[in-house]
Amino acid sequence: MSVEDLKLMQGLAQRLTATHPELVNSDASFGELAWNWGRARGEGERRRWFSGGELVAWGRAELPRRVRRNDGSVKDITGAYLAYQVHPQHAELVDEVIAWYDETAAGLERTVLPSAADAFALRRWAAHGYEPDAPGAWSQLNERDLTDVPRPSLPAGFSFRTAAEVPPEAVVQAHVDAWAPTSYTDASYEGVRQAPGYRGDLHVLVEAPDGTMACSAIMWFDERNGTVEFEPVGTHPGYRRQGLARAMLLHGMRLALAAGARHATVACMGEPAPARELYYGVGFRAFSRDAPLVKRR
Repeated sequence: MSVEDLKLMQGLAQRLTATHPELVNSDASFGELAWNWGRARGEGERRRWFSGGELVAWGRAELPRRVRRNDGSVKDITGAYLAYQVHPQHAELVDEVIAWYDETAAGLERTVLPSAADAFALRRWAAHGYEPDAPGAWSQLNERDLTDVPRPSLPAGFSFRTAAEVPPEAVVQAHVDAWAPTSYTDASYEGVRQAPGYRGDLHVLVEAPDGTMACSAIMWFDERNGTVEFEPVGTHPGYRRQGLARAMLLHGMRLALAAGARHATVACMGEPAPARELYYGVGFRAFSRDAPLVKRR
C-alpha cells in the first residue's frame, strides 16, 4: 500500500473525527493507521470504495503468515483480521465490506473490531454470522483537552529526549525493550518516519542515567482536528513503576500544546487495566471502545 493510499485513509479518519469521533474504529484512527502502515507498509489484501471521487470506505484484511521476532522466535498467525472504516453517510457499504472480507478470508477464522457505538454496523456483522469475541479483548479510547497540563517531574539523573535528538538505533531499542519479543526493526522505524503525521520532535523518550532509553511514545499530530494521538507508549521493564511514563506523557502533552494541538487521545486494552490507570492519572478519561467480533471457521 502506497503512502498516497494511506493519506486517503487518514483523510477519511479525519473527516469522521471531526463529525462522528465515537465511530472511529480503534484501528482506523489517524495515528493508528500511520503506525501500522509504517511498521508493515500496509501488508495484506485491501479494497476501497469511492463516492464522487472521495474515499468513503475501505477494508484491509490481514491473512495467515509467519512473524519473526527479535528473540529468534516465530509466531504463526492462522486466522484473518480486518481493519476497516465506513463513513456513516454510506453505511450501506458495511455489507459490501463484510462480503468482501468473507470472500477474501474464506475458510479462516475471521476477527474484526467495529466501534461499540456503531449500532448499524454491529447489526450487520451479526446478520452475517459474527459473534462477540473474548470478553477482555476490547480496547478503549481515552481523551483529554490540553488544558491545565501539570509540569512533569523526573527522578534525578533522568532526562527527556526526542527522536530528533538521539540516534535511530536508540529509538528502535527503546521500543524493542518495552515490547519484547517484537518484530520491530530498523526498517520498521524507517517506515514509521515516512508515515504522514510523524514528527521526530513529537516522538518523546526518557533517558536513564546510564544512557538507556527507559520509555518512549510517538504522538501523531492530526493538524486538521488539532489533536495528537499517543501510539505506542512503552516502558523498559527494568524502569517501570518509577513515574517515568507519567512524566513522559505530561511532557509530551506540553510539547503538543506548544506545537498547536488542543486535544489528545490514547488507547489501552479494556482488561486488564494497568495502562488505563496510568492514563487516568494524567487526566485522560474514557471516550469510546470497540466491540471485538469473531466468525469461527
